[in-house]
Order: sequence, then structure tokens, then C-alpha cells
Amino acid sequence: MLISGLCMILFTTMLPSSSEAADPYVSGLSYVKDSRQVVVVEGGTKTTKASVRLYEKTGSKWQLKRISPAVTGRSGLSFTKKEGDGATPTGLYSIGRMFGYAPKPDGVRTSYTVTNRFHYWVDDPASADYNKWMYDRGNPSFKWQSFERLNHELYKYAVVVRYNENPVVKGAGSAIFLHRWRTGSTPTAGCIALSESHLLVLMKWLDPAKTPKIVIGTPDSIRADLVKSARQ
Repeated sequence: MLISGLCMILFTTMLPSSSEAADPYVSGLSYVKDSRQVVVVEGGTKTTKASVRLYEKTGSKWQLKRISPAVTGRSGLSFTKKEGDGATPTGLYSIGRMFGYAPKPDGVRTSYTVTNRFHYWVDDPASADYNKWMYDRGNPSFKWQSFERLNHELYKYAVVVRYNENPVVKGAGSAIFLHRWRTGSTPTAGCIALSESHLLVLMKWLDPAKTPKIVIGTPDSIRADLVKSARQ
């Protein structure tokens, strides 16, 4: 059992050698012109298991830096995300700010907010504040029918995925983050979750000067979204 467990750890963290088959996403990443860091979340519509792959562009070449196990929403991935459906939205998005109830980790370069009980993310589609980060010292139930507290136990550390912005579409889904998982087999309500150790590596790797992006999908949809990025 010890040998088997060790092999599993190595499999999930080691990178392919140069002699292995061509990476499935490097050719598609060549179409991305406005970023030098891309997080690829590969999952499926009928599974909650996923992998998070970190790619960085050095000179003119994209290189795979790390692969981590992850979980997605309880309904898997969705190409037509709706509020409350328990699915993780597919597509290519910018990566936003970071937050957490824990202090900012050493080495994190992205803007980070230490949250408290007055920080909320509104997921009430009827509200003008839908899919927005809000700070309110009053009773949130007087303002919104639905909201998330950003000092939630799973948000010790979290990264905002800039989904459903500009414009915000009511009911299309909200509060999509990268955050720590409960376990490696426990799905989320629609976010992407990793172990705390892998999440911290990702957070410290992200460099706002490199305009990081995230693409979420199945292998085919990821490649299609990367190619489509050249036309955006």
C-alpha cells in the first residue's frame, strides 16, 4: 500500500518528460496572445473529477509546469451554466483577485483581501448586486435573498474566476472561485477545488504581470476555446 500510495502522489505532481507524447494543449495555447500564464481545468459533464494544469509562456514557447487533481461542481461541467444548478461553467476567463480569512500567504503577488463577516458575494439574481463582491455591516437578509459569506470555511484561500462579467447576465451563475476542497472526492457547488497545498502553489505561481487566464472544459472544448481566443 505504501508503494501504491507513493506512485499515486508522483503521478499527480510530476510533469511529463520531453520524450512523452505531445502535450494536448500546447498547440492551442499558441493562439493565446494576451496572456503568459494559463490555468487549464480539464473535467467532464458527467464527472466531478478534474485536473488543473498550469502553463507558462517563456520566450515563444508554452510549457507545462504542474498538474494537480481537482474537483468541480456536483453536476460536473456545464456549457449552459444556470444559477443553482451545481455545475461549473466552461469557457475561457480572466483570473481576478484573491481572498481568504487567513492572512495573505508569503509569495502571493496578486491582490489579496483578508475577509471577515461583513464580506459577501451576492448570488440573488433579482438583485442589482448579483454576482458582485459586497461589503455590508448590516443584516444581509434585508438586502439579498441569497448570498455567500466570504469568510466561509472553504475560503481559507480562494481565487476569483471572472465569470459572468461585463455584462452580468442575471441567472447565468455567480461566485465562481478556485478554493480548497473538503476531500478529493467531494464536489463543490460550482467552483473548482484543490487540496490546500496545491492551491497555495497555484496562488504563488500566478503573476498579475503575465495576465493569467483560466480555461475550463472538456479536452475538445478547451482546445476550441483556446483557438477561439485568437479572434477575441
